[in-house]
Amino acid sequence: MTRWNTSHIPDQTGRSAVVTGANSGIGYVTARELARRGARVLLACRSESRGLAALDRLRSEVPTAEAEFRPLDLADLTSVRDFAATLDDFDGDRLDLLINNAGVMALPYRTTADGFEMQFGTNHLGHFALTGLLLPKLLATPGARVVTVSSMLHALADLDYSDLNSERSYRRWIAYARSKSANLLFVHELSRRLAAAGSQVVAAAAHPGYAATNLATTGVRMEGRTSAERAVELVNRAVAQSPDGGALGTLCAATAPHMRPDSFIGPRSGLRGAPAQSFRAPWTTKDANGERLWAASEQLTDVRYDFDFSRPATAR
Repeated sequence: MTRWNTSHIPDQTGRSAVVTGANSGIGYVTARELARRGARVLLACRSESRGLAALDRLRSEVPTAEAEFRPLDLADLTSVRDFAATLDDFDGDRLDLLINNAGVMALPYRTTADGFEMQFGTNHLGHFALTGLLLPKLLATPGARVVTVSSMLHALADLDYSDLNSERSYRRWIAYARSKSANLLFVHELSRRLAAAGSQVVAAAAHPGYAATNLATTGVRMEGRTSAERAVELVNRAVAQSPDGGALGTLCAATAPHMRPDSFIGPRSGLRGAPAQSFRAPWTTKDANGERLWAASEQLTDVRYDFDFSRPATAR
């Protein structure tokens, strides 16, 4: 995996991919590079205007691209269900790649349409529900993978299972870290359950290191903190790698041959550079933690995974 870059992406012709949050940043780069290698790509984005603008940009950069846009708001489980229900006409019964990329970071306290704390609800619960509802397509596709984007900042905090929605206490960076720990626990438990079912679907995680995207400035912009926004932009320019560099971990996890289930792929240094296996906090690999989060996620989303290859996932 030394010095892995986009030239190592195998031919993706005949494969299909859903990329959430593909309108900008590492999500856009991920969609573009998969399309460049021949994959049929669906850009799943909350904003229709930004999603369509990204689609136009992708088609201009990759004229041969097979790509389309569909609306998906991961902070609204009705939108997640609607998106999954309309996906039958996207490459039939198959789905080769699901890239759970979209996310929010360090926002002032907000709740989703379903009443969940916004970071936990969007970053984890939305993707938990989406993956479960698309599981029949993934199980039916040889070589399918699910890649969920976490962060090195997950190491700041384990989950508080007694307060998953931060109702007793809210600290934006701790809430973000917990949502990213949840991403890694989800991948760990999904990998375990896929293996138990005899499935060859690979679930892996990735992170971008420190990449210069809109994610870091959204929270301070929402609060009108202009000076803080400028400070973040200055740090981004001085330290961060580009979205192209940040997307390498995701692209490697999605396409590198022989990717191990439950891998966590990101810059070798932690911040930037070629992708490699990354450090992860010990609580993100404990089966008991994975089972506990899984049970809570099923209850909160009303999505029940079904690993029987012949039956669809259920949603109450």
